[in-house]
Amino acid sequence: MKVELLAYTPNAERVIASSAKLCYSKVGVEELMKKQTDENVETFLNHLMSIGHESPIEHVSFTFAIEGVSRVLTHQLVRHRLASYSQQSQRYVKLNQFEYIVPEAIENNENAKKIYKEAMELSQEAYDTLVTILSHEMYKDYFKNNDILIKHVSSYTHKNLANILYHYDKKEYSKIEKKAIENARYVFPNACETKIVVTMNARTLMNFFSHRCCNRAQDEIRALANEMLEKVKEVAPTLFKYAGAPCVKGNCPEGNMSCGRPIKVD
Repeated sequence: MKVELLAYTPNAERVIASSAKLCYSKVGVEELMKKQTDENVETFLNHLMSIGHESPIEHVSFTFAIEGVSRVLTHQLVRHRLASYSQQSQRYVKLNQFEYIVPEAIENNENAKKIYKEAMELSQEAYDTLVTILSHEMYKDYFKNNDILIKHVSSYTHKNLANILYHYDKKEYSKIEKKAIENARYVFPNACETKIVVTMNARTLMNFFSHRCCNRAQDEIRALANEMLEKVKEVAPTLFKYAGAPCVKGNCPEGNMSCGRPIKVD
């Protein structure tokens, strides 16, 4: 897993403090920004978060580049709807050899790992075969309806048709390949490695950390949430001081479903 903080609102904590103070000030934001000191910002943010006044933190956002994660993870990630996502497409990107994520429980069990690996290899073989079958049928239909090209076809092998079409009409070749892979991709498993760029405002991030840093969250997305939390703490330490699982700053809300192992905080 690779997580990079691509961009974030400059002076994020100062922006939040000034925005919140504007609600009770006669002067404008520009003057409020100038008056803020690091000490004042920290004190005010601590007060702001302690009383649960969270709307001002929506004014700042953070953008992450995430790689080496499964589609199992991203299916959970996009449930956090107040965010923007850009994910690598299996419709436009042909996966000649797809990478996949192995859960720790399977990685540590040799029998399970063997079965898992075989399933991944079968998925790749099925994908490759489906791409060939689907594109070959579309190649044949194209040539049969093209009187100019038909005379150049010496055999209707997949390779021969693909080569002729590629050199004659690259646009049509690409169109057919896209149509084939967008249908063949259905055979790929959730284990497929994917890449995604995510932008969330601070309030959405707080909610995300509350749900996904919890011990009850699935292992992979919990690891991602913890990594993202470390990244934002580096640039906005006061804002995210108590971010994380609910037990970091209070009682566990899970009731009978609690893990029974609250996170220890230094």
